Amino acid sequence: MQLGMVGLGRMGGNMVERLMRGGHQCVVFDLSPENVKKYVEKKATGSSSLGDFVAKLTKPRAAWVMVPAGAPTEHTIAELAKHMEAGDIIIDGGNSNYKDDVRRARELRTKGIHYVDVGTSGGVWGIERGYCMMIGGHDDAMKHLDPIFKTLAPGRGDTPRTPGREKMPGTAEEGYLHCGPAGAGHFVKMVHNGIEYGIMQAYAEGFDLFKNAASKELPEEHRFHLNLPDIAEVWRRGSVVGSWLLDLTAMALAEDPTLEHYEGFVQDSGEGRWTIEAALESAVPVEVLASALFTRFRSRQQHTFAEKILSAMRQKFGGHVEPPK
Repeated sequence: MQLGMVGLGRMGGNMVERLMRGGHQCVVFDLSPENVKKYVEKKATGSSSLGDFVAKLTKPRAAWVMVPAGAPTEHTIAELAKHMEAGDIIIDGGNSNYKDDVRRARELRTKGIHYVDVGTSGGVWGIERGYCMMIGGHDDAMKHLDPIFKTLAPGRGDTPRTPGREKMPGTAEEGYLHCGPAGAGHFVKMVHNGIEYGIMQAYAEGFDLFKNAASKELPEEHRFHLNLPDIAEVWRRGSVVGSWLLDLTAMALAEDPTLEHYEGFVQDSGEGRWTIEAALESAVPVEVLASALFTRFRSRQQHTFAEKILSAMRQKFGGHVEPPK
């Protein structure tokens, strides 16, 4: 089927490429004409403006917005809505706040335009591994877009089935899930990122402890000179703490055991903050997630080996580069 993609950065561009490999037709737009040209050369249909972009979509039109959250997303959706009609679909695949999704869906509903929010996880590896997607929106829009989600998702692959799921319907085992109405997708992705912060922080603190196990402040008989790349690697083999984040940590340590190329400055995407806000509103204790977020704030002032581990993981799974000194 046909899909329009607005925003051809790391995620949007890779999604276009994965969709075209899967036999879909893509119409693309980006503020950079060079980015558009790049994907036209890969057989996408280019466009020179949002108006031109919408005109090249077939009805019912489906436009996926993959631009930075906040003002860029607000502006893009508002401009698309001016050109689109009842029955068309606008998809926000970025990291928007779920409350903004609820508002946008309500506003677009007055024009008969469907709004779908897609929390997307997979980073720069998604083009090959596929993207885990958490989706909010109306059932009709979900049915129309199902071929798109199925192509972008990882599929079952060789992941063992969870015992008891044999008779359970749905697409969760394929790597995408309709979580509920507009806003539900980004709500689930928001909490996903909050949990991600906590897991990353646990690994980071553990490896920081290993790094300092040979501290001169310890009695000599209690000092250990540990091989961190080897510890990360052995944990990948059968340990209960194995995970993709550990895989990426092992990769980073194999490349640079001391992580001297990382400063330890760790950004937060905003979703970690929103997770804490949601917890406050619901009176749900999230001590680990809050602590992990606050550590990221602290990392911008004082850098430890733990923060270098965090920064290395972010670079590996998402291509996030530290700001220049």
